[in-house]
Amino acid sequence: RGCNAVVNFAAESHVDRSLIDSRPFIHTNVEGVQVLLDAAMRHGIERFLHISTDEVYGDLDPTAPSSLESDRFDPRSPYAASKASAEHLVQAANYSHGLDTVMTRGSNTYGPRQYPEKIIPLFVTNALEDRVMPVYGDGSAVRDYLHVDDHCRGIDLILRNGRPGGVYNLGAGLEISAESVAKAICKLLKCDASLIRHVQDRPGHDMRYSVDSTAAESLGWTRTWSFDEGLRRTVKWYLDHRSWWQPIRDGDHFKAWEKLWYTESGRLGRPT
Repeated sequence: RGCNAVVNFAAESHVDRSLIDSRPFIHTNVEGVQVLLDAAMRHGIERFLHISTDEVYGDLDPTAPSSLESDRFDPRSPYAASKASAEHLVQAANYSHGLDTVMTRGSNTYGPRQYPEKIIPLFVTNALEDRVMPVYGDGSAVRDYLHVDDHCRGIDLILRNGRPGGVYNLGAGLEISAESVAKAICKLLKCDASLIRHVQDRPGHDMRYSVDSTAAESLGWTRTWSFDEGLRRTVKWYLDHRSWWQPIRDGDHFKAWEKLWYTESGRLGRPT
């Protein structure tokens, strides 16, 4: 009660964990979204903004143009499928019940305070502990790395100025391979390149995401962070804030996940 807008950032968001157990992703990313939509309609919320992902588009061919908001969905992991399902529920609330909804599909986001299961903080914190940086397959899979500050400014702009029922891509306009990310982090930390280890690829690994952000840019959205500077500042943040991430990595939850994925599953951890 008393809110004029709801912005739903909440999600289980790690593809690797969704491959082991998809149930928490369905519970939070699908059922949880319907809970919020019901509450928004019940309390007369003026606008509901849902945060989605570029992963709903699926794997892009190397020569294909960047994904447009009108492109069909082709999710290829339980995580991506749960986010696509949520989008359908949001659109249904808009069409069927007249709820003013808007959605964003953001690319891979990075920056300070990111949970260390994600690629950049995983590589940084692994290197700081003199542990390997596990790069899937041949390391050629590319992602569009968007700094969290640019992402949040895009969300704020679309919350205020997006058209009712609209969907907007938010991407950095970059295509950077996992191998390049690992090498850049190694260079910044001056670590031994032997820490970069190619491991067995993720099942069903999408090799390329790329989104066209023209619609968001037409509202006035611009990006202010280059990847080089954003990565440098992010690495420095983890160097300066070991007291933040070390307890997470030492915790039972993180250790249990790490053991399951890198040891017991047999999918990863072995050199290719």
